[in-house]
Amino acid sequence: MLDKTNETQSRDAFDSAEMGAIAHLYRGEVYRSTIWRTRLDNTTNWSIVTMGIALSTTFSSRDAPPFPLLLVSLLLAVFLIFESRRYRYFNVWRARARWLETNFYAPILRGDQASDSWRDVLARDYTAPRHHIGFARAIGRRLRRTYVWILAIQAIAYWGKLAIHPTPATSFAEIVERAAVGPAPGWVMLAFGAIYNATWIGFALVTLWLDRRTHRDRSAVTMG
Repeated sequence: MLDKTNETQSRDAFDSAEMGAIAHLYRGEVYRSTIWRTRLDNTTNWSIVTMGIALSTTFSSRDAPPFPLLLVSLLLAVFLIFESRRYRYFNVWRARARWLETNFYAPILRGDQASDSWRDVLARDYTAPRHHIGFARAIGRRLRRTYVWILAIQAIAYWGKLAIHPTPATSFAEIVERAAVGPAPGWVMLAFGAIYNATWIGFALVTLWLDRRTHRDRSAVTMG
């Protein structure tokens, strides 16, 4: 019985060398999460610049068609995929740093006796590294936090181009006529825009539900 007690105490306590190693480990995880956070910002900047070019082109003259605002939809989708892939890597480093903060540093500051389970979770994450969230949930997070605003600006600008530029439309039929692009009639382009935006809204809501379902059990010992 005494041996088990000594083993538990030795497992609970870190010596000075181990404390220093964990401190350096935490600094490394914060540094890596910062680097990947910068890469996320770069992808977002690409999307914003692309949207700015599309807006400038569309409203540059009276005869400019709204097609650039439609074409930029494809580029935004590609950038969102790139950013979501980067977010999955960022989330690995962020989750590890946050795990150390909540399970190692916070108990030290509070003077609490932390459970040993967090060490096993972190050790498994180092010995068998994996992404903590799926690709769909990563897309949903970046969509809800950043790209929903870019897509909203795109939709408003597209509708404004059809409704008030170069002159205010007098009827809905005129708006439909202005939406035509080449051989594609206006109602097809409007339907495409409605389906495109409705798909992203539905995707954001479904992935939000998945996130909440995953993190509903706060007592679960998990990362990510």
